Amino acid sequence: MLDDPQKSVYELIGGGETIRRLVDAFYRRVGEHPGLKPLFPADLTETADKQYLFLTQFFGGPPLYSQQYGHPMLRARHLPFPITPERAKEWLGCMREAMDEIGLSGPIADHMYERFIQTAHHMVNKAES
Repeated sequence: MLDDPQKSVYELIGGGETIRRLVDAFYRRVGEHPGLKPLFPADLTETADKQYLFLTQFFGGPPLYSQQYGHPMLRARHLPFPITPERAKEWLGCMREAMDEIGLSGPIADHMYERFIQTAHHMVNKAES
């Protein structure tokens, strides 16, 4: 999966610059997605910044999110929002498209996407209505 097991995913994909490009591409999609847009504030700047900090840490970079906000407590922070299996699928679709847009491919992208799948499924907190 990883060419150099001594390096983190963060390092292997090019660090913060790549994470920033991914987050920007992702939130352009979220901001236009009819199923996801209602869950997010109109101005996605702060949300995107938090995701940048989180993904940096999540993929083995500096613990920026924890330094600024404490433990991520991802599921607890998402409980106020109705996250259905369909919304998780839509979120994943936006992320896959963002990954494709910035050119993340191959085994490292597959590994990252698997981590996103696990996380998205863990966030589901409401059945479809």
